[in-house]
Amino acid sequence: MTFHLYDSARRAVVEFVPLVEGEVSIYCCGATVQSAPHLGHVRKEVNFDVLRRWLEASGHRVTMVTNVTDIDDKILAKSAEAGRPWWAHAYLYEGVFHEAFRALGVRPPTYEPRATGHIPEMIELIETLIDRGHAYPAADGSGDVYFDVRSWPAYGELSGMRVDDMAPAEDAEERGKRDPRDFALWKGHKPGDPDTASWATPWGRGRPGWHLECSAMAGKYLGDAFDIHGGGLDLRFPHHENEIAQSKAAGRPFATYWMHNAWVTLAGEKMSKSLGNTADVLGAVEKFGGRAVRLYLAGPHYRSAIELSDASLAEAAAQLARIDSFLDRAGAFLARRSPDGGAPFAYRDSAAWRAFAEAMDDDLGTPEALATLFGVVREGNQALAAGDSEAVLACHATVLGMLDVFGLNPGAPEWVAAGPASDDLAPVVDALVQTLLAQRAEARARRDWAAADAIRDSLAASGLKIEDTKDGARWSLVKE
Repeated sequence: MTFHLYDSARRAVVEFVPLVEGEVSIYCCGATVQSAPHLGHVRKEVNFDVLRRWLEASGHRVTMVTNVTDIDDKILAKSAEAGRPWWAHAYLYEGVFHEAFRALGVRPPTYEPRATGHIPEMIELIETLIDRGHAYPAADGSGDVYFDVRSWPAYGELSGMRVDDMAPAEDAEERGKRDPRDFALWKGHKPGDPDTASWATPWGRGRPGWHLECSAMAGKYLGDAFDIHGGGLDLRFPHHENEIAQSKAAGRPFATYWMHNAWVTLAGEKMSKSLGNTADVLGAVEKFGGRAVRLYLAGPHYRSAIELSDASLAEAAAQLARIDSFLDRAGAFLARRSPDGGAPFAYRDSAAWRAFAEAMDDDLGTPEALATLFGVVREGNQALAAGDSEAVLACHATVLGMLDVFGLNPGAPEWVAAGPASDDLAPVVDALVQTLLAQRAEARARRDWAAADAIRDSLAASGLKIEDTKDGARWSLVKE
């Protein structure tokens, strides 16, 4: 099959053709480490982790680069409020971001460069732009250097906006600009700025502009041209627009395809720190579990907005419980039938996998792919009820293969090694068990004894004891 994606630059679903056959290079704008991440930040990490996993499952070798912005205006302001050095503040929250990524099973990128480690590459890029007539040092001696947007006729190609319709660039004061829309490549050192937050350049001491950082780091690790540039929809303008302009104006082809994930919203508004409507990642993981939060973020199509609520996270936890219930029961059933493990099932030859692959190849169609996965779970439950060993084996292997793509396989190292403390799991376990007990009660009410017994057996296989009382079913842990 051929992978198709929605290219934001072309505004169409197109066939993906990598620059080098069998290899895919991806650059994603990473964290600006000013404070703790919210679920809106980490959706991008999860979405592109799924993309990476699918491309690898399809036979590609993927190089993933995600940067860390560890110097910018917000970091300087936040660190001053906290009373700590800016570099210590950035390092602290870089660790918090990494903790959040690990809690969601996001694999580390191939390379994760920090902006402050690539000042020479940034200066070189600025010099190239000045030499080509696309950038200029401010005439007021401030040390600022700006990109001349009117020198680049294609400016606006990603967003579809015209220069005359754009608001002034907000990444720097208008001092020394030829046009209010010109954006900062370099920011001269200002009175009150920490001396350590500046580097020597031909234009005076200062620090890099945000847009410049990503272009320089992408070029360092992926070369002048690479396959996919990703990020959140809110970065399309001005950040990605400016990346394209400064990179292409410097003679670098830059990204062939552009992918943008949509927002996580609360009450219909984009989740953002400035609006105060954030949701703490680690808090959500503590309440619902990392795999459930990941499923909540990965399940909807990456270009669809997600509305955040406890109900939606609980629904993801319940969906995961149904999958895990089947895996536990199927695993116990197969262990009884074939203690030595038996021959593996070639699930990639199955009709279910072909349907799953077709969905994933269609612009990363995770909703349709998940529907296929749940269809296999239903077939597996039916096979368990019928005692069909071959069908159970096929469904069990297929579900695990699909979960690998979503990064949700409970047996994967990221989940086996990084689970929360047992005390933290108590509310999550209770919520999931109560969901299964409600399903069992419904099955008993319709006299579907096989389904009711199957749920009871799956809970027992997980080490839980179920007791039916006049007030309903109760559960407890089986003591060894």
